[in-house]
Amino acid sequence: MPSTKLTKMHYDYMNLKSFAWAVGALLLLAACNNNDMKPQKGYIGPSQMEITDGHMTPEVLLALGRLSDPQLSPDSKTILYGVSYTSIEENRSVRNLFAIPVEGGDSTPLTLDGKSISSARWSPDGEAIFFLQDGQLYKAAYKNGKLGKREQLSDVPGGIEDYLLSPDASQLIYVAGVHSAVEVPADTDPLLSKAEAYATEDLMYRHWDHWLTELPHSFVATLGNGVIKEGMDILDGELFQLPNGPFPDVADLAWSPDGRYIAYACKKLTGKEYAFSTNTCIYIYCPLTGETTQVTFEGGYDTHPVWSPDGSRLAWLSMERDGYEADHVRLMMADVLYQETDEGQSANPAVGNIRSITEGFPYNVEGPVWAADGESIYFAALAEGIQGIFNVVPGSPVERLTSDTLWFDFGSPFGVLQDGTLLTTFQSMDFPTELVAVNDNAVNQITFENEHLLSHLDKHETEARWLKTVDGQEMLTWVLFPPHFDATKTYPAIEICLGGPQGTLSQGWSYRWNYLLMAHQGYVVVLPNRRGTTAFGQPWCEEISGDYIGLNMDDYLTAARNIKAEPYVGGVAACGASYGGYSVYYLAGIHKDVYDCFIAHAGIFNEEHMYMTTEEMWFPNWDNGGLGEGPSFGGIQQGGSPWSNLPKARRHYDNSPHKLVQNWHTPILCIHGGMDFRVPYDEGMAAFNAAQLMGVPSKLIVFPGENHWILKPQNALYWHRSYFEWLDRWMKTE
Repeated sequence: MPSTKLTKMHYDYMNLKSFAWAVGALLLLAACNNNDMKPQKGYIGPSQMEITDGHMTPEVLLALGRLSDPQLSPDSKTILYGVSYTSIEENRSVRNLFAIPVEGGDSTPLTLDGKSISSARWSPDGEAIFFLQDGQLYKAAYKNGKLGKREQLSDVPGGIEDYLLSPDASQLIYVAGVHSAVEVPADTDPLLSKAEAYATEDLMYRHWDHWLTELPHSFVATLGNGVIKEGMDILDGELFQLPNGPFPDVADLAWSPDGRYIAYACKKLTGKEYAFSTNTCIYIYCPLTGETTQVTFEGGYDTHPVWSPDGSRLAWLSMERDGYEADHVRLMMADVLYQETDEGQSANPAVGNIRSITEGFPYNVEGPVWAADGESIYFAALAEGIQGIFNVVPGSPVERLTSDTLWFDFGSPFGVLQDGTLLTTFQSMDFPTELVAVNDNAVNQITFENEHLLSHLDKHETEARWLKTVDGQEMLTWVLFPPHFDATKTYPAIEICLGGPQGTLSQGWSYRWNYLLMAHQGYVVVLPNRRGTTAFGQPWCEEISGDYIGLNMDDYLTAARNIKAEPYVGGVAACGASYGGYSVYYLAGIHKDVYDCFIAHAGIFNEEHMYMTTEEMWFPNWDNGGLGEGPSFGGIQQGGSPWSNLPKARRHYDNSPHKLVQNWHTPILCIHGGMDFRVPYDEGMAAFNAAQLMGVPSKLIVFPGENHWILKPQNALYWHRSYFEWLDRWMKTE
């Protein structure tokens, strides 16, 4: 099947350089000599691996430094950021802090610790840096590129998960755990402190990879009055989560510019109501009075509040429909009117004129940041397969600031210079996150964290194919070719089945499913943005809900047949995780002879069992055919349940992958994490057992201590080796 559009681009990561400098051991040694720093016990630094054959391996992937969390100094001259380095031998990573001028140049290490440092923030005057280590808050003076003596600011029992400084750094919001409604034996008998059990009488007793014996709460404390041991609970002891789980994000809280108020997002529900709802609302809290004002009420996720520089407006991200976690993400805004009581004290502000300021914008908004003058908001959005940077002036159309011809995924800006230059991050399928400056589509790379490794890899080519689907639409499909590709030779191909099911195969970088690594193992890598992907407008995204077995499966088959028709492709494997694993299990029962090998990681196999064992019930309830409708049981709408009478739900469960195993005949590898509570690991065991009973060549790998992802370095290395061993066995035979 020929493509309707074809774009080819030869990526050369190093062509973005504006200048070059030494990295690795020489840079680190020079910086240490300048700062009189010595690595602490347990320190892990940049890899000194040498690549002599131009070949990327799993070991190279895990050797790359992982840059994150850039922060612009108050004088807009220096960027503070962190980098994690990994030791396979020690099976751990350590994150340390660095500083670099905004124009680029030599990066200066600020710490060489043996324990990770996170959440580093500048003081308002730029003369100190706050950070977390070992679960407590520290502060160190910053002068001439050096950190001074560290001062411990907190000693909170159980530790701090994250924090947020007030604009003048006189106050602090910190996140810490509080005991939930899930009981452990010691709750009823202190003598049973060594007993391990969890008891509950309601849902949502575990989340992602942990039992909910604790909930994240946010506390307010004053800085400068000695070491902080406890603060004032914003939720006043209520058993909600703030920030919301399973991955609490302090970006769901925001200080007003004058430090008088805190805007926050919270889903004030518990039990079954929490498990079935996404109705997260925006609130404004006054630490002085303890008063809380609710800003939003009905709908889905309202998150990420951000105040305008003058505090007169509040913006946030919003989904309209409750129970649908992949609804269109809009940028909302409200006017804020400050008030005083008769006694002259602060009162919570009045909020009104709530409106969408991205009306008509078809893509999902991410990471809103106010411009310094308060006239507009910057944000990132995935649009037509590429994540770009956008700007919106309330009342005007959204403007795209980065060209869609740049094959990079840009992050939301973390700084804007006086000349309009945006400081942000970017990445692609060819390199992980780096700092970059963007101005009128001129891209100036600031950091080259992994230059000493990536510059030695052989180059490859990437295509963007637009394929005709069975119903006449067009689907963006990325195709990566191996280095030294020769169209007169024959190669095996890997088709990636996306998880989610809503998401996008863009120019992102992954340390788990790394497409550059796959290409370097001699595979043509095919990445179809099938129905359900989020960068092509909401109608395309929603065509997967209630139709797992329909058009998106045709999209996979379309992409597979397209690449298989090429004379240089000898066979195609389908590989995927989560919903991608479901796709693999379902395709195994319907493909006939399109695919030659399968790999499913954390895949859904038995939809009925999955519904009754997963934790976030809104997800299967909507996507399995409920779509916000249907019968109620136990006071909860459950239109997507196995006992629903809705036609889409019945069709969905009647065609669960486990009911098609009699058609399986293609070799399959099933991988799962034992701590995966989203898709419990017995789904993978059941699929493997079924393959064995059908006489299908199959293998099962279970990681007892891992969750939905494989995170520990040695486990990750084993995962990658096993992945390619299985593919090579069935795809590279003579």
